[in-house]
Amino acid sequence: MKINIRKFTQLEQKEQIKEFKVEQDNLLKALEEIKKNQDSSLAYRYGCKSGICGSCAIRVNGVEKLACRTTIKDGDLIEPLKNSKVIKDLVVDVSHETLLIKKTNSAIKQKKENLTLTQKDVLKIDIQSNCILCNACYSSCPVYDVNKEFLGPFALTRALRYENDKKGQNEQIINNIQTNGIWDCTLCSACTFVCPQGIDPKMDIMQLQNISIQKGYSNPYMNTFDNNMGFDSNDFGFDPNGSF
Repeated sequence: MKINIRKFTQLEQKEQIKEFKVEQDNLLKALEEIKKNQDSSLAYRYGCKSGICGSCAIRVNGVEKLACRTTIKDGDLIEPLKNSKVIKDLVVDVSHETLLIKKTNSAIKQKKENLTLTQKDVLKIDIQSNCILCNACYSSCPVYDVNKEFLGPFALTRALRYENDKKGQNEQIINNIQTNGIWDCTLCSACTFVCPQGIDPKMDIMQLQNISIQKGYSNPYMNTFDNNMGFDSNDFGFDPNGSF
């Protein structure tokens, strides 16, 4: 079968789509086949080869996938992740997204003493703990596309994981996700659709919004509207509190 790969190098500042003929139908194995037999300059990233490390995240026909878990078909277009600087071919720079995690300060700052954990406590953080930081969610995110200071899906998922962790206390987490964070998300579910671990960042962000409200925070974008959405009751020719 034949597949197409978008190649790019910073040195040459040149982008091109090249066609390759492959025997393997697993994408990662096909990339290895191409590098070994056809184009030794092809750059891609991988690690565990078993869907655990997340380093082989890539786009296939515009959809974020893990190369090691993806079965390809004739004519597929293979591209690097979006919303990150391309270093070479299918390898992107993910250092900025790593910094965004640090901004949330998501960690246990003060461990509780004499704590008893139940299975329910473990399950409360289990799903979010499965995030492999593959960056598929950032590639698919329309908000991150236009605002690189947006904390983004996996940073906010991590924030919920530590906010719900009964083992410790960290009052800074909720405060740190108010700006360029939970209120900036459009709740479009793009991140949820592409997560290889079945995590739902959209629901995580909605939970963080509810926690924030309970702790006295509010959506700053709602402050631009008054209770009647900026309209006087007479604007529509009818006053429910007046007379006909």
